[in-house]
Formats: sequence, structure tokens, C-alpha cells
Amino acid sequence: MTTPIKIDFVSDVSCPWCVIGLLGLEQALDRVGGLVEADIRFQPFELNPDMPFEGQRLVDYAAQRYGSSPEQLLERRAIIRERAAELGFTIALPSEEGRVYNTFDAHRLLHWAGIERRQRELKKALFHSYFTQCLNPGDREVLADAAEAAGLERAAAIEVLESGLYATEVREAEAHWRSMGITGVPAIIINDRYLISGGQPADYFEQALRKIAAEASAPAA
Repeated sequence: MTTPIKIDFVSDVSCPWCVIGLLGLEQALDRVGGLVEADIRFQPFELNPDMPFEGQRLVDYAAQRYGSSPEQLLERRAIIRERAAELGFTIALPSEEGRVYNTFDAHRLLHWAGIERRQRELKKALFHSYFTQCLNPGDREVLADAAEAAGLERAAAIEVLESGLYATEVREAEAHWRSMGITGVPAIIINDRYLISGGQPADYFEQALRKIAAEASAPAA
């Protein structure tokens, strides 16, 4: 029997652990096959809501936010690159010269993509733009390119970006998830009940999915 589940994937497009978490989740869903039918909804979370358009050097950002030295940053990024590569994703963003950017417009575009039923495709295109192509995910031309790559109409994407549409919806969603206690991403909430935090491996997600499916199908006491 197939168990329908709702998955709220709270994340930011500039978070490398969100890439790892999403790909691990997708692998787990492939492994469990017809055991579950997942409705994945990508929810907005800005790690740096006050970041200006031009962004900040990654090495300076890591020192300011986490107290990391350049050496610690390089070590951590090497681990992240390796984990991503194992999942078939290339992180080319340099640790020393890379930048962190504002992602609010990206989240507005993702909200629209959800309405158009192309949200997962856009999320992955945005990950590729930032981490693999090393582009600014706050640049509207970059965002329009990602929308087109995700199978969305470029002109419609530009209209959304230039109009300011869905700003209120994104702000309200961000406030909701923060009010629920989410302070870091990725945060994966299944059926409004189960929380999985961090870029977990596929084995971890698979075990959780099988357990949730078994609990959902168990007869009531």
C-alpha cells in the first residue's frame, strides 16, 4: 500500500547542506519506491535576509557568522564538496573568492514556481546557478535563466521578479517557520509531525520514511 506524505523542505538556495539534504532525500524516495507518495513543498528560509545585492566574501562571512578561520572554512568546504560529489552534484564555488548573496527574490520566484508545479526543478536549477556556475542568485537575469532551465516561461519569470509579486507570501512563510522553532536549514518536516534536520545521508532518510509509512499504515489501537 502506498502512503501519501507531505514534506515541507525548509531551505535557502545558498545553503550547501540543503543541496546535500535534498539529494539524499531524493535517493531515499527512489529506494522506498511505491511505499510512499511524496508531495514535496519547498519553503523559504533566508540565512542572510539583510545581505546587500553585491553580497559578501564567503571567507569574511564565515568569520563573522561562525568565527571560522580561513583554514577552518577550507576544511569544512572540502567535506561539503566531497559529500555533494558523492551525490552527483558539483560545488565549484571557491571558498576564498566565493560570495554569499541575498536570496529573497529567489524565494519569490520559487513561490511562483510552486503555483506552476515546477518548484523542484527551479530549486535544483538555482542550486546549479549558485554552487556550480558561481552566479549571483539575487541577480534577476540569473534567476530568469534558472527559471527557463527549469521549464518555466522566462518572460513570466521576469514579470514576477520586476513586479514584486509574492513578497508578502514569502515573508509570512518565513515568519511561520521561525515561529515553529526553525533556526537553521535544511529542516525537513514530514506530515507536520516529524522533523529531520541537516543534510542527512540517504540511509537516514530511507529509515525515517519506512518508519513513518509503517506508523501511518498501522491499525489504530
